[in-house]
Amino acid sequence: MTHRKQQETAKKHKPGEEETATAELTVSAKAQMQETASKTIRVSRDESDSPAWGVLTKSVVTVGILAFILAVILRFQTLITPLVLATMLAYLLNPPISWLARRLNNRRGPATLIIYLLVLLLFAGASTALGFVAVDQISKLIALFDAAPDLIPLLQERVESLATQSLSIGPFSLKLSSIINWDVLRTLAQQAISLIRPVFNTSGSFITGLFGATFNTVSNLALIFIISLYLAKDSREFGNRIIELARQSGYQNDAERLMRNFARIWNAYLRGQVILGIVIFFMVWIALAAIGLNNSLGLGILAGVLEFLPIIGPLVSAGVAILVALFQDSNWLGLTPLYYAVAVAVVMLVIQQLENNLLVPRIVGGALDLHELLVMISVIMGASLAGILGAVLAAPVVASIRLFGSYAWRKLLDLPPFPEEEPPPKPKRGASGLTGRWRLIRRKLSA
Repeated sequence: MTHRKQQETAKKHKPGEEETATAELTVSAKAQMQETASKTIRVSRDESDSPAWGVLTKSVVTVGILAFILAVILRFQTLITPLVLATMLAYLLNPPISWLARRLNNRRGPATLIIYLLVLLLFAGASTALGFVAVDQISKLIALFDAAPDLIPLLQERVESLATQSLSIGPFSLKLSSIINWDVLRTLAQQAISLIRPVFNTSGSFITGLFGATFNTVSNLALIFIISLYLAKDSREFGNRIIELARQSGYQNDAERLMRNFARIWNAYLRGQVILGIVIFFMVWIALAAIGLNNSLGLGILAGVLEFLPIIGPLVSAGVAILVALFQDSNWLGLTPLYYAVAVAVVMLVIQQLENNLLVPRIVGGALDLHELLVMISVIMGASLAGILGAVLAAPVVASIRLFGSYAWRKLLDLPPFPEEEPPPKPKRGASGLTGRWRLIRRKLSA
């Protein structure tokens, strides 16, 4: 009996002993594997015939690589603009491509081709529908600005003729002759036109060439389209290669977070500005057409394009609309040119306030987190360095420089690379929205 009880007791304790033994074997196996791997790496390093580079050699190679890249950029600087535009287009179309690829069993190639064909059809349809009207109105606006210096005396005569009148707003009355200095007005008008004309001529020429479909424009658009197609198709592969390089040097977590923050900046700016540009185009077009302003479609297109110039763009588009109103002889409201220009200014001010207080916080948010003065200075510097494209990309470039500069500064000071913990990712809308409910209903019906 005693022998049998001892056997039963041994059987009861056997599973626990087996688990302990298995755990010990696992730990020892892992330790042995790590030791073997470290020995292999040490042996391969010791037995390697290639000597390690010193600090001086690494510095010389780095400077040489940077000099080579700079020389290539300077030599082929005419290709920078098409490459940048192609990258922007691929980045903007990445969400619909990814969405369609998930529904095509992760076949990104066909999804990319379908989305780009749809974009091409939409672009061709919009060009056909609005092309002739847009070119005509943009051409008139460009002609107006070309003749603006000659029209300044006419503008002064118009305002002087109204200077004896009083500007009445409700119970308030104000004489313009008491507040207007004509010499100062003439100087300010000349300076404003000299500042606005380069931006306007560049934007207008771009739009005119875009809809005019010259051979040079078509070839550039084809180049941008093809390069963007390949970039969009292989964008994930590029990202995976960057992560792989970072993993080899032990910076995988830092690289992944930097790429997420970098993508958040450019997502908010590029896609946000495109949405804002489309919304502002329709708002300006409809509002100015409603009050009878000439060239309202061209002014709407100009306002939408200039949305890519933070702070300065809306001011330029409003100034152009006011200038057109001052030189318009008649309107269905029966207002004089001065009062009509004031009405246009009020309309543009209301649109800008709606944009700044309702649209921008919801579409762009605080991803850039840059002060308005810094944005304005960066736009001016970008325009002086790279023209209209430099002005458009100035704000996100400055935000990106601040992101990587902050990381490098904190690493130099042996601080944590990121000042704060990364917030948890937001849940997908489809999990709790209408898409999730529809999926739940379909599962219940299929069950």
